[in-house]
This record gives sequence, structure tokens and C-alpha cells, in this order.
Amino acid sequence: MQRHTLTAPAASRGLLPGFTDPVNDAQTTFRMALQAMAHPGRVHQIVAATGVPAGLSPAMTAMLLTLVDVDTPLWLPRDVSADVLAFLRFHCACPIVPSPALARFAAVPAGFEVPALSACHLGDPAYPDLSTTLLIDVASLSAGDTVNLTGPGIQTRQTLSVAGLPDGFWREWRLNHQRFPLGVDVFLTQERRICGLPRTTRVEN
Repeated sequence: MQRHTLTAPAASRGLLPGFTDPVNDAQTTFRMALQAMAHPGRVHQIVAATGVPAGLSPAMTAMLLTLVDVDTPLWLPRDVSADVLAFLRFHCACPIVPSPALARFAAVPAGFEVPALSACHLGDPAYPDLSTTLLIDVASLSAGDTVNLTGPGIQTRQTLSVAGLPDGFWREWRLNHQRFPLGVDVFLTQERRICGLPRTTRVEN
């Protein structure tokens, strides 16, 4: 995966740096993302250091630097700041698309409206892995509404408390789970923390 490093002209325009150690930091963050998906509902810590443009959390920034590149269309809310767009275009060289249905990844910074899961690309029966992965920055991953999760990667059940998800998210999630093998995978981010919700995960209450 090709990564762009900060050059002097970019620095003069005020762009923040990407990862301090691009290869190792991206690998470390990717392993953490895999762990989050392998153990749904568990909260993990992102340790990689990176510049963080205003409007993004450190965790969402690190995840986008790791997952998004020239071959992965990205959707962002319409009014996201120019600084965020410039940062991602420079460091990831990713195409920005106008709809989450066209995106491999969709990122929703804190304070923006989360698209309906059904508005994202749900995958194709022949290629269900080509669906959209949605990143949502939430207010808390330790307080708020509590749900019990079950499914692959969870031994019995996993309790997750989240504040900042839109009303009706868990109702939508149940429908998303029923579409398997199609459907959307989700990462929740908050400050330096991430939590994975693969489409195979069930909500029990």
C-alpha cells in the first residue's frame, strides 16, 4: 500500500504530518483493527502517533491513514473541513466520492449525521467483502447505552456501552445482520480508542 510522506511544500501549506513511522505505525494500527474485528465489542487502544487535523479523532485519523489509499474511494460528510480533506488527499491520495453507496470506506467525524447503514454499499453476492466499512466517531466507548453482543469472536456475550450513536442505530444493526453475507462492517472510534462491529455480530437487547 503506497503512502505519501510530508514534503517541505506541503509543510509550508500548513498540512500536518502523517504517521511518525509510516510503515510500522500502519502495520500496528492494521493489526489493532484486525483484533477489533476478531473480538467484536472489545475496546482497543491506538498507539501510533500522527498529526490529527481538527475535526478528526486520533483513532479515526490513524485508521484512515492505514486503510484508505488511491484504490479505496472514501465518503465524508459534505461539510467536513477543508483541512481534513487536504490532509487525507495528501497522505492517502484517496478519491472522495459523493455517496456512501460508492465508497469502500465512509468516515463520520463527531458532530456529523451518520448515514443509514442501508445507504452504504452492502456488497455483491459474489463479492460481499466489497461492501462499505463505516467509521463513526462517538462521544464515549465506556458510558451511554449498553447492549449485549453475541456471535463469532465472542465466547458468550460481550457488553458494550456507547454514547453518541444516532437514534435507531441498533435497530438498523439488526437488519444489517440479517442481510449476511451482505451488509456493512463498522468501526466505532473515540479519542485513541476503537471498537469493531462486523456484520456477523448480533445485538441481544
